[in-house]
Amino acid sequence: MIARLSGRLIIKTIESVVLDAGGVGYEAFIPLSTYYKLPEIGEPVTLTVHTHLKDDAIVLYGFLTEDEKEAFKLLITVTGVGPKLAKNILSGIAPSELLSSIIESNRARLSSIPGIGAKTAERLLLELKDKAREAMLRFSSVPSGVHTQTKDSRQYDVVSALTNLGYKQLQAEDAVKKSKAALGAECDFQELLKESLKNISRR
Repeated sequence: MIARLSGRLIIKTIESVVLDAGGVGYEAFIPLSTYYKLPEIGEPVTLTVHTHLKDDAIVLYGFLTEDEKEAFKLLITVTGVGPKLAKNILSGIAPSELLSSIIESNRARLSSIPGIGAKTAERLLLELKDKAREAMLRFSSVPSGVHTQTKDSRQYDVVSALTNLGYKQLQAEDAVKKSKAALGAECDFQELLKESLKNISRR
């Protein structure tokens, strides 16, 4: 099992990264919370990794913090929540907020996450409430350096992130345009994504 991976970042997208470790390229799928903290291409990076074994493949899921991995591992224990959905859930909510929402039985917040309907929200509350309390006590991550993007790519990447979360293209573009106008041209990826998610959820 691969639990940690260090290497040079050679490819990064909002879905996955490829790290060159000792001349071997390892692909790891990542949530957006990891994506917008990644360094530039060519820079060294270390990911904490969950290795998912399938009948026909070994799939790696990478995270910059142990908190993300901890939340991911909790999510995939829930009935009907696989690794891909767990990754998407963490793209729509921070690990600490996710656990807080579960502990506080905040159905409205959980149901607002793309990919989670009312039934899945109920399963999260039913199956994770006690585990969420225990996990919250172990949370202690410190964010890595925030990745800086160009102004042109930032807006495109946020639209892509929203469509990958399940929102329609026009809906995502409209939310990003309004958010950028409200925040100003100097806003970073994280600010623009958070504001766009707020705008899109008000519809």
